[in-house]
Amino acid sequence: MKRITIAILLCTVMAAAQQTPILNSVTAGADGKYEAVPDTAVVQFNIAAQESTSQAAYDRASGAAEQVRQLMRNKGIDPASAQIGSYSIAPVFDYKSPKRKLVGYAISTSVTLKLKDFSKIGPIVQQLTDLDLTDNQSISYTLDNMEAAKAKAVVDAYHKARATAEVIAATSNRPLGELLQASVDSYEPALRPMIKAMSVNGNPAVTPPTEQFTPQTLTVTAHVNAIFALK
Repeated sequence: MKRITIAILLCTVMAAAQQTPILNSVTAGADGKYEAVPDTAVVQFNIAAQESTSQAAYDRASGAAEQVRQLMRNKGIDPASAQIGSYSIAPVFDYKSPKRKLVGYAISTSVTLKLKDFSKIGPIVQQLTDLDLTDNQSISYTLDNMEAAKAKAVVDAYHKARATAEVIAATSNRPLGELLQASVDSYEPALRPMIKAMSVNGNPAVTPPTEQFTPQTLTVTAHVNAIFALK
């Protein structure tokens, strides 16, 4: 019991020390942001196949994957740049049968392709749509160097926090001193979807009405809490 009591007292003292304000200082917090035009398009889709045997399903999926690789080569894109996110093979049952009859095997794999040249998005998505073994297509956009954008958001937040601290210091007729302590939180935006051209019933794809618009900017945010000395 004595050891437990001592441990509790030590924790209490440490917590109190951490909460003790720094003398002759001012604390200020601020939110900052950095807006940037996206420079990377992320195309995601699935390659799926179903056949009566697992080997036949695998062969069919492999054939579809080769079609995708050839499509990329035709557009001047290295197939190795495509990333495989998941791969699954599962039996398919006929649940209408009293004995749950096995009718085949289904294979599915997710693929992610990042593009810097936005002009290639439309043709690639169109041809992927024409392949009968690809589905669940989606397009979004992001920044390649997100960490650099976060750093700029932090700088913006810091300048705002210091400006607030300077106002407080001036109000109290004290010059603001050096930074004593700071904490930072930064947040990156979620991937934003893009409208893409799609073929309908075999007809040529229609250009989206937003084709000539500039992609929406991405806003990276940060929050800074800072403690400055007062001279």
